[in-house]
Amino acid sequence: MTMQVNSLLPQGHRLCAETFTMHLGLGHPSKPLVQSPLTQWHQEFTLQYSSRKSHSIKRRPQTVTPCATVEPRQYFQGERKCAPLFEGASESLPSESSEWRAVPDIWKTAAEKYGDRVALVDPHRQPPSQITYKQLEQSILDFAEGLRVCGIRPDQHMSLFADNSHRWLISDQGIMAAGAVAAVRGSRSSTDELYHIVTHSDSVALVVDNLEIYNKIADRLKGNTVIKFVIVLWTSKDTLKDLKDGSEVPFYSFDELMASGRTSRQALAAVASSGERVQCDVIHPDDVATLVYTSGTTGNPKGVMLTHANLLHQIVHLGSVVQPGPGDRFLSLLPPWHMYERSAEYFALSRGVSQVYTSVKTLKEDLARYPPDYFVAVPLVFDILYSGVQKQIAAGSKFRKQIALTLLSLSLKFVDIKRKQEGRDVTKGRESFSPVAAAKVWAIATIGALLLLPFHLLAQKLVYSKILASIGIKKAAISGGGSLPPYVDRFFEAIGIRVLNGYGLTETSPVVSCRLPSNNVLGTVGGPIPETEIKVVDPNSGNIVPPGIKGSVKIRGPQVMKGYYKNPAATSKAIDSDGWFETGDLGWKVPSSPVGPARMCGGLLVLDGRAKDTIVLSTGENVEPQEIEEAIMQSKLIQNVMLVGQDKRRLGALIVGNKEELEAAVKEYKLAKGDSSKPIKSDRTNVIRREINRL
Repeated sequence: MTMQVNSLLPQGHRLCAETFTMHLGLGHPSKPLVQSPLTQWHQEFTLQYSSRKSHSIKRRPQTVTPCATVEPRQYFQGERKCAPLFEGASESLPSESSEWRAVPDIWKTAAEKYGDRVALVDPHRQPPSQITYKQLEQSILDFAEGLRVCGIRPDQHMSLFADNSHRWLISDQGIMAAGAVAAVRGSRSSTDELYHIVTHSDSVALVVDNLEIYNKIADRLKGNTVIKFVIVLWTSKDTLKDLKDGSEVPFYSFDELMASGRTSRQALAAVASSGERVQCDVIHPDDVATLVYTSGTTGNPKGVMLTHANLLHQIVHLGSVVQPGPGDRFLSLLPPWHMYERSAEYFALSRGVSQVYTSVKTLKEDLARYPPDYFVAVPLVFDILYSGVQKQIAAGSKFRKQIALTLLSLSLKFVDIKRKQEGRDVTKGRESFSPVAAAKVWAIATIGALLLLPFHLLAQKLVYSKILASIGIKKAAISGGGSLPPYVDRFFEAIGIRVLNGYGLTETSPVVSCRLPSNNVLGTVGGPIPETEIKVVDPNSGNIVPPGIKGSVKIRGPQVMKGYYKNPAATSKAIDSDGWFETGDLGWKVPSSPVGPARMCGGLLVLDGRAKDTIVLSTGENVEPQEIEEAIMQSKLIQNVMLVGQDKRRLGALIVGNKEELEAAVKEYKLAKGDSSKPIKSDRTNVIRREINRL
């Protein structure tokens, strides 16, 4: 049995027909994790590499004590003869990126470069944790070896159902370092969804946050002979003691697995120190690193196969957007199984940042306690922050409220005009301007900006300084995973926080494009990140449409998925023979122009709805719901909205109200009518209907 175990080998991509002898400690899958002594097979392999799938194997079984994961870098001998994975490194690329072959390679590099710097801070778990880069690398190796002691083999699949914490990252990377594949999902997923992922992914083991998650699917797993063991991240050995006795599969705590892996690694280190040669098989860039299941609104979710090369593209090239450095702080809020958060974490930690875990409940206090240099979130979070500021303003005295709202209004006008002056007004992107007309627009914008500048500066001093102190974001915020409402976008630009709106999908690992700090054009999702191609085509003919014309957005690049797991039909439908991925999104590229209010916007991508979201009324009229939904969402009374009406005569809307704001508005509505009775459903409906008409 070959052992595709250590991605911590930079020379690991195709070993170029060199011959190695390896010793590997393989845990017996039928034995419990903690037993003393533990009997294992110690196999000597002689491998002649011509390709990963073509080699001869000689085996000689022996009985030894538990063995450890090897750090193959220190054992590798011979000249590396293979081409680097990433060519033409720019200033934004780490110098080591050409050596990386798989995602776990970054932890060896990070441990060497950043050592005793704090990598992870997890203040709200019990016990609270603070982990350095050296400790993080060793923890990942311990977890990986613990899995192999349990019987996990390269290319096998495991389901990881857990929420954001340092143990999630260690588990995720430990699975990858073992050469296995993690099928990931959050704990709040439905029982049907979790069970589908376990069975569809062919998982042989589970890693869960707590026993409550396992209990969701426990009954359905009875009699399942495929699952070898279950690891529970947040429980004690004593808690599992009774469960182990009556369970069909072994249960291990996080601490038990780590201890076993650590012991095994120490044993193998002793073998290596005796002079015996130790070398592991390799993880290739095109090996699947993870299975990420897309949310299925109808039917079961599809498993997106993302390779190490897909993820390394993100780790390397997200540095073209922002350049965090050692000691910068990231605040981690989003679900870690979401590819947006996951790739951002890998990238940030590869640059030596300190990542602090937070939650929706603790976000407000953590923004003050751990003010982040960079903050990665989805539009809803920025909308919540915006709404919180609006509530603070509304809570002030009538005089203070009026002053704040007036200054905010004038400040927003200032940044709108400033955008025209600087050539970043994408709303004019489809218009053409002669040099004379462009000069006139610039002159008017310049005069307007000068007139409004004092009010903007006054707003900064009296209003924005307090907002910035409470939000705490120092350098930039990155928004992705959905459309950023224009009113939120404008607000953050006005107060001086750069929100870099990006675009991507799970199938693209996920980032495709992003706005840049140097050219943060509101209303766009920026231009493509390096090595990425974006084209806009006619949905019917497939031909590329000219800039300014709306069409279907297609993507090609190293971050595009390998395919959907066990679903070749869906894969061939999503990715054509030339490697172009069909996003299902509609958009247009801004025409290039040397003059005019949109002169800095040329080539940037503007998203304009989704092809499958288009509502076709029975009258034949096509309605793009996104703009209407965004307009309705500007109301503080409404938390969420979705337009409906396919094949109907008219549009309808499904609305989720903002409870506190709505109840207050209903009370005011009834008092204005002289009605003191208890509010009923029709009162709420009337208030919402009136509010929508107002908008």
